[in-house]
Formats: sequence, structure tokens, C-alpha cells
Amino acid sequence: MSDTVTFHVSVGGLVQGVGYREGLCLEAERLGVTGWVRNRRDGTVEAVIRGRRETLEALLDWARVGPPAARVAGLIVQEAPVALQRNYAAFERLPTV
Repeated sequence: MSDTVTFHVSVGGLVQGVGYREGLCLEAERLGVTGWVRNRRDGTVEAVIRGRRETLEALLDWARVGPPAARVAGLIVQEAPVALQRNYAAFERLPTV
């Protein structure tokens, strides 16, 4: 689909151990967004989100706040590199890197 875009997202703050990945998965599934999310050893959460731009903006609105226990300090959103711009079957939670 030509109106499908893919973003690479990095989330900083208190975003590990507070249900952030699970919440992002649930919200992505609710919105019909595909891609993945994972913790990084530096304490951030990384995600690749793919879908219609309007839908991704709705997911990013959620990501800027996160679940109740999270304290999002910053969100970096960039167009995903070509290697990550592919069709994803669902939204997955990947192992920590």
C-alpha cells in the first residue's frame, strides 16, 4: 500500500519494568499497526511501527505517555531504514538487545 509508512521509535525515561512494551503491543493491535517492540540494555524501549500515517500518529500519541507507571522522558521518531521497511504479519515483542 502506498499510504503505508514505517517508523523507527526510541523511547527514553522510566519505560522498563512498568508494562510499557505490553501496553504498546495492545495499543498497536487495537489500532491494526504491525511491527515490533523490545527493551534495550541501555534502559530505552525500541520499536518499529508500520501502518497508515494517521494510525501511527495515534499510536505515537499513546507512546508519548505510556501506561500509568511509565514516565516517558523523550520519544525519537524517524523514518525506518530501508532494511526495516517490510511487511510485518503482526505486532511482536522481541527479546532485549
